[in-house]
This record gives sequence, C-alpha cells and structure tokens, in this order.
Amino acid sequence: MSAPEFVYTVYIAAPAERVWNALVDGDVTRRYWGHENRSDWKPGSRWEHVRVGPDGVVDIAGKVIEIDPPHRLVTSWHSPDGEGDPARTSHVTYEITAMGEESKLVVTHGDLNEEGMRAGVSAGWPLVLSSLKSFLESGKGLAALDRRIKELSD
Repeated sequence: MSAPEFVYTVYIAAPAERVWNALVDGDVTRRYWGHENRSDWKPGSRWEHVRVGPDGVVDIAGKVIEIDPPHRLVTSWHSPDGEGDPARTSHVTYEITAMGEESKLVVTHGDLNEEGMRAGVSAGWPLVLSSLKSFLESGKGLAALDRRIKELSD
C-alpha cells in the first residue's frame, strides 16, 4: 500500500514568476508563511524552513530534488530529527502553470508515511496556500496563519 498523498490546487491572480518567487525567496515567504525558505536552490542542495523570530528555529528541512524555474520545484521534506530516515521523509512538488497574468499552482505532498506529518500537512497547506494567494493578490497574508504559528511557538 502506498503512503498517502495530498494535492492542493489554487488559482492566483499573479504571473507565474511572482508565484515562483513567493515560494523560493525567504524575504517573501516570511511575509505570508511566517517562515523563511532558505536554499541556494540548486539540485541536491539543502533547503530549510526557518521560523521567523530571534531563535531562527528550523521546523522543516530537506533537499532540492528538481528545479525548473518558474514551473516546477520538487523537494524532500522532513522534521530536523527525521533527517536521513526515509520512513520520515516526504516529498513536495510545486507545479506552476502560467495562465496569462494569472497562475495555477498545484502542490502535491506525497510519501506521507508518518501520521504526525500527515496531520500537520492536511491542516497546514490549505492555510499556507490561502495566505500565499491573499499575499500575492492584496499584499497581505492571512492573520489566521500568524495566529497558528504563534500557537505552535508557545
């Protein structure tokens, strides 16, 4: 039996290049996600999902598996204590399709063998992608995401 997979699709009133930048530029991700995505974004490179704040806690990390700007990004995804354990590593694929000045973003999070990760992913991605959409369309991410991050930090 294969591990669960979650697929999320969102349409965003922003060009593909802006959507791409919002996924890989830490200065942008911090504004709608409350985390900085940090990497040099080369195949095989490490990436880190670092909580905004004085402690700079790495909540998620992984490797860049495939990158084709501004269309496709594939990363591995694990908690810091799960590094090197294939049973605790999942994979995320971001696919951006340009639709003129708008974009379709499909995020597929697969290989979710770990129950805790499945729960976090199923609750987290809809909020993050909604905040991304709001940020790119209005300049402001969702306050609900800020509250959720604060709850997790306390």
